[in-house]
Amino acid sequence: MTDGIQTLLDILDLETLEHNLFRGRSPQVGWQRVFGGQVIGQALVAATRTAPLDRHAHSLHGYFLRPGDPTVPIIYEVDRIRDGSSFLTRNVIAVQHGEAIFTMSASFQREEGGFEHQRPMPDVPAPEDLMSEAEFKELVMKSQAPDAVKAYWSRERPIEFRPVDLDHYVARRALPPRQDVWFRANGPMPAINALHKCALAYASDMTLLDTALFPHGRSVFSVDMQVASLDHAMWFHRPFDATNWLLYTQTSPSASSARGLSLGAIYTRDGTLVASVAQEGLIRPRPRKE
Repeated sequence: MTDGIQTLLDILDLETLEHNLFRGRSPQVGWQRVFGGQVIGQALVAATRTAPLDRHAHSLHGYFLRPGDPTVPIIYEVDRIRDGSSFLTRNVIAVQHGEAIFTMSASFQREEGGFEHQRPMPDVPAPEDLMSEAEFKELVMKSQAPDAVKAYWSRERPIEFRPVDLDHYVARRALPPRQDVWFRANGPMPAINALHKCALAYASDMTLLDTALFPHGRSVFSVDMQVASLDHAMWFHRPFDATNWLLYTQTSPSASSARGLSLGAIYTRDGTLVASVAQEGLIRPRPRKE
């Protein structure tokens, strides 16, 4: 097992403090604020811990309220809003320093049959036909990418990414607001469906907001930008294995009022749509210094 995937499993292994009360910790890797995907994943773990085993998370809707402090634990308080015959609802509040930093509602459902349809997966190269992450890292290190980008890609991470198109990562020019990225957990994970959903929730915050910056020749690492996730919604459609390659196809239909909207669809290699994602984020240009 790689250090990266062990770090992810440790992140998602919350400590139970009391009935409906859990504590999560952040990896000490020098970040100035907690990664948003971490808070989403941990909040979903907390909600899942209060649901019966025959209920499975099918959607979540969260709001980022304050930046998280990676140097102190995060307390997750779960409110058992409703337990129905088919669905149950949980509300989770993440707290640090006595203040809420994130709030999320999650819905769980019993398995049942019904109508089936899905949008087909786009035709893109397979992950084996793309540059490996090691080769990609080497390319980034040799490029003119900002130091922040190089630092991000240099450390070992729990999720392996293979972008279909590398232009955005090695150049700074306006591009269409779309990208396709293959990704998978960077090592083995226990075969627990709920854990794989939490891992997918963690990964779903990666690269998504960046898509809204493509048309403007910027990235989330641009020093002249103030960038932060504002909200995050996710729907789980079908079973999947997070250790197998998944395609994250992303588009940004709109940016206005210093906010960018990005939409994502996640597919298995055989074209099965397993999840949909929506996120709006702050993409505010910083005032130029005179």
